Amino acid sequence: MSWKITSDRPVYLQLAEEIELRIVSGEYPPGSRLLGVRELAADAVVNPNTMQKALSELERQGLVYAQRTAGRFVTDDTALISDRQSQLLKTVTKDYLSKLKRLGVSPDTAAELLKVGDIE
Repeated sequence: MSWKITSDRPVYLQLAEEIELRIVSGEYPPGSRLLGVRELAADAVVNPNTMQKALSELERQGLVYAQRTAGRFVTDDTALISDRQSQLLKTVTKDYLSKLKRLGVSPDTAAELLKVGDIE
């Protein structure tokens, strides 16, 4: 999965959000070891200090924890991961419906669009 960094928000927050997305989607499973800061930074083409700040933010949220000499790991707390996934789903859905409302699309039409699944 590629890293999509834009200039509209702090880079470390975008990195933290991308790693969080990878955690809740299962790409980084509970208990799995993350790549080191330098490897993640090289993959995302960012400064290691910026990646360190993103990982620190994820530690603060409890999604990632550090083991002294073994590196960083995804939390084993599947309830926390599930809760974060639910929060993200609600945010995405709210944004989607808000944009459709501004376009004059009814909730029924929005539901039909989702049923069709032909959106690319």
